[in-house]
Amino acid sequence: MHRNEELHSFLLNKAKVLTEQWYESLDTQNSTGVYASTNPEVIQTLKKQNYDFHLHLCKIFVEEETKFFHDFQNWILSIAQDEQHLNTPIHFTIREFFRVREQYIQFIHEFVTTHESYKNNEITWNNMIIKAFDKVVLRFVEEHQKVSEQKLKAQQEMIQELSSPVIALDNNRALLPLVGDIDTGRAKFMLEHTLEQCSKLGINHLFIDLSGVVIIDTMVADQIFQLIKALTLIGVKCSLSGIRPEIAQTTVNLGLSFNNVSIKPTLAGALAFNR
Repeated sequence: MHRNEELHSFLLNKAKVLTEQWYESLDTQNSTGVYASTNPEVIQTLKKQNYDFHLHLCKIFVEEETKFFHDFQNWILSIAQDEQHLNTPIHFTIREFFRVREQYIQFIHEFVTTHESYKNNEITWNNMIIKAFDKVVLRFVEEHQKVSEQKLKAQQEMIQELSSPVIALDNNRALLPLVGDIDTGRAKFMLEHTLEQCSKLGINHLFIDLSGVVIIDTMVADQIFQLIKALTLIGVKCSLSGIRPEIAQTTVNLGLSFNNVSIKPTLAGALAFNR
């Protein structure tokens, strides 16, 4: 029988000691993120997270395995979603899991040494601890990856919005200044975002300035053409400015026609012409 109230009580009573020993032995010189923090609040939170871990883990010796891992989920999620841990390279966090695992193996040995009747259980209990840590670490890595991907996606969406801003001017006019490389993904987002913003802001004239764009491939040029057509369909007049010779050549090669679009060399000229 793996359950043992005595071992559970022994480890539970050692929880605070485990936390303090673990923190005192942290290699802050070879760590970054949460493990190298000197902020008292961060340190206090880190210690509490470690202590709560011990309160959960020692239950492996008094609970059924299914319930044990089910109850552990909230702790795993809280660490995976913790901003300080998200800003810490994951290999440092895994390293600390392994160091804590060694603490448990040492304390189990200490318990067995003082309780000779349980000597034959040491290997079994060690294997239980190793198995528990393996599962917890795997779940943590899975949740950490999921949260990191969600955070990255949100950041990418924000960057896309900032890279394709519809800036309201006056008299229901707006400016879409495009800067840098425009790939197919950004062009697709620009089409959807611009239509949505022009409709939301009640824009009837949009100035699209391309002076900050050096190269546009054929697919992106077509996307811009489609954007202008779509804007026309919802009643938004378009003006283009800052078209470089290379971009003009691309549009000609594609056979794209901008006959119904006001085109000026500079943004200032486009704004002045369409007051």
